[in-house]
Amino acid sequence: MNPRLHVEMNRALDVLIDDETVRVIILTGAGESFSPGNDLKEFFAEQMQSPLKFRRASLQFAEWREKLRSCPKPTIAAVNGWCLGGGLSVLCVCDFAIAAEEAKFGLPEINFGMFPAGGATKGPLELMSHRDVIDLALTGRNMDSAEAERLRLINRRVPRARLMDECLALANELKKKDPLALMIAKEALWRDKELDFRAAIDFEAGKMRELNFLQEGKWVQDGIRRFLDKQYKPSETSFTQVSDKKG
Repeated sequence: MNPRLHVEMNRALDVLIDDETVRVIILTGAGESFSPGNDLKEFFAEQMQSPLKFRRASLQFAEWREKLRSCPKPTIAAVNGWCLGGGLSVLCVCDFAIAAEEAKFGLPEINFGMFPAGGATKGPLELMSHRDVIDLALTGRNMDSAEAERLRLINRRVPRARLMDECLALANELKKKDPLALMIAKEALWRDKELDFRAAIDFEAGKMRELNFLQEGKWVQDGIRRFLDKQYKPSETSFTQVSDKKG
């Protein structure tokens, strides 16, 4: 990732988040990498000579990564290849991660005398055990997608030829759900990680009332009513996939 990419990603996410026709966002890389991290020459070596420029680029990176984390729409990381350092922090804020079997993951910063900063430590710690993150951060070793799947860094791995098909299938399944319910569910899930149990329960109650307001009671009027009318089974499908008998 070079400094220009951070500016472009902020602009792109602003457009995608505001576009109501966009229901799911899939993030992937080009060539052999999902993201090899920040460009060591452009981002570090050259910009460190200009502290304010380096700070601005760092803030732009943090800004678009937070947009991705708090995005009201489901996000899927399609990990097509190398995912290292800052790239790993991007992977960790996506809601889902599906990786090609050839993908490699790591925190190589220790190998050039640094440590994984700017979210590259915090992100993996949200998903993996402390010991496993310590292993990656202090050794700088890489792990393959089989290990990443075992450690729950990713949801699953698939042959690279099927990667986008798998991600699109997941996106199409998510598109069948109520978008407001997805938005509120994401907000609750992320915030609950920061709260103790009793505070989380209160927060969830407030978000439930907010969802009811935004939907104008649709989850009861349509979701529950259609279940009571035996039009669908919530354990098998979404009420949004059922046409209204009165329609």
